[in-house]
Amino acid sequence: MEGPRPVVLSGPSGAGKSTLMKMLLRDYDGVFGFSVSHTTRSPRPGEVDGKGTMDISDTLQAFNQADYHFSNREAMQEDIDDGTYIENAEFSGNLYGTSKSSVDEVRANGLICILDVDIQGVRNIKQTDLDPIYVSIQPPSMEILEKRLRDRNTETEESLLKRLEAARVDMELSNEPGVFDMLIVNDDLEEAYEKLQSVLIEEITKVQSTKKERCNS
Repeated sequence: MEGPRPVVLSGPSGAGKSTLMKMLLRDYDGVFGFSVSHTTRSPRPGEVDGKGTMDISDTLQAFNQADYHFSNREAMQEDIDDGTYIENAEFSGNLYGTSKSSVDEVRANGLICILDVDIQGVRNIKQTDLDPIYVSIQPPSMEILEKRLRDRNTETEESLLKRLEAARVDMELSNEPGVFDMLIVNDDLEEAYEKLQSVLIEEITKVQSTKKERCNS
């Protein structure tokens, strides 16, 4: 598939990926697109089903709503078996995944597709020909991560403990050589953002130049 290289952002829930993505979308209008993931979990209060792959005009709004297509397990498993997903994983009894078509649509529009996946998803993507830029966003410590998750007050104790255990595994595996192009510890938000920009700036510049050429032609 032709188009800009996607960017894979991975890291534990609570590490700050969404905040950093919002900053990118704020500062680079018309550069990034957001691929809507699929899941079998039930919508949380206020969430609505995703309405297809989104472009930059509605991506910011999506961060405050749902970034999932909600599906049933049978239908999603069938699609996974048919090979229509770039990556998929199971967490807390629910399936999550990214379809090939949703990523292709973003790239066809000349945008850098943002993929927010866990470490298992990263390993799955590495078995494909997608060739994204891999970035890991990590919390400063498990203690700080636990405080962030508890402050959200959105999960049961059982669910929170599962997330913390998944985070421990994520932090360990993310430090293995060659897994990520850049690992960012989100201790200082502005510093973390500068590092994220630095690893993406080459691709960002290409997209901006292409759009400028199209406008001038």
